[in-house]
Amino acid sequence: MAKTDFKSVDEYIAAQPEAVRGILETIRSAIRKALPDADEVISYQIPAYKLEGGAAIYFSGWKKHYSLYPVTEGLVAAFKDEFAEWEVEKGTIRFALTRPVPTGLIERIASFRAAELVAERKRKVAAKKR
Repeated sequence: MAKTDFKSVDEYIAAQPEAVRGILETIRSAIRKALPDADEVISYQIPAYKLEGGAAIYFSGWKKHYSLYPVTEGLVAAFKDEFAEWEVEKGTIRFALTRPVPTGLIERIASFRAAELVAERKRKVAAKKR
């Protein structure tokens, strides 16, 4: 049975196949560059980056791809053309392990998700004040 009680992102990445570790470190670096103030945590047993109490973005590694979550309707609309070459469904974008990591795109996705999260938090606070 696969390990499912990761305590850190370092531990998560170390548990992945050696061929995937470098790719996951590249993804991690891109997200950290875009979200330097985010808390790096394990949530749902995968790496997550939290801002203002909520997770802005998650990533995970698989046998043939890696994924970013959540992919919202707003994110799909904003990156429609760039997402055309990747598999996007059910709140997930899948990137093939055989292709170069699109670090610039990952940075922009992380930044967009952070902005979505902050806007959502502000809407909730405003709604509570009414």
